[in-house]
Amino acid sequence: MSNSDRLPFLDRSDPAVWKAMNAMAQQVSTVAEAAGFERQTLELMNVRISQINRCSFCLDMHTRMAEEAGATSQRLAQLPSWRESTLFDVVECAVLEVAEVTTTLPDVDARRAALRSAHDVLGNEAFTAVEWAAVTMNAFNRVSILSEHPVKPRR
Repeated sequence: MSNSDRLPFLDRSDPAVWKAMNAMAQQVSTVAEAAGFERQTLELMNVRISQINRCSFCLDMHTRMAEEAGATSQRLAQLPSWRESTLFDVVECAVLEVAEVTTTLPDVDARRAALRSAHDVLGNEAFTAVEWAAVTMNAFNRVSILSEHPVKPRR
């Protein structure tokens, strides 16, 4: 695709909106960390959301960030089958459940049951922090997907 065929990058179209979105993400991160979440858990969630949304740019970035936070390649490879894996603890499973429900928005009964189950594990503060984190990651996925952000090869 030539540059003349490319639509504008959404994140560059209005710097004030992009700055506000990043400020929101920083606040959500602060709330999640205050709720006791480790960076690795949040990055595993970000990777899973990006997998579901098929966001190449965010998937590349958050896989790298998850590795930097201590996630092993084995755990990253197991994310699509986390329910069948023994590599994730009960809190991580609750976080991944919230991530998937927030991303796929299943029917109301399935959504309520899944979120209630995650809430029972996490409690109010952690549960709402994860919901906000998942909503925020989904928003960033959409910006990158709509902007068609390219993934540069790593060495």
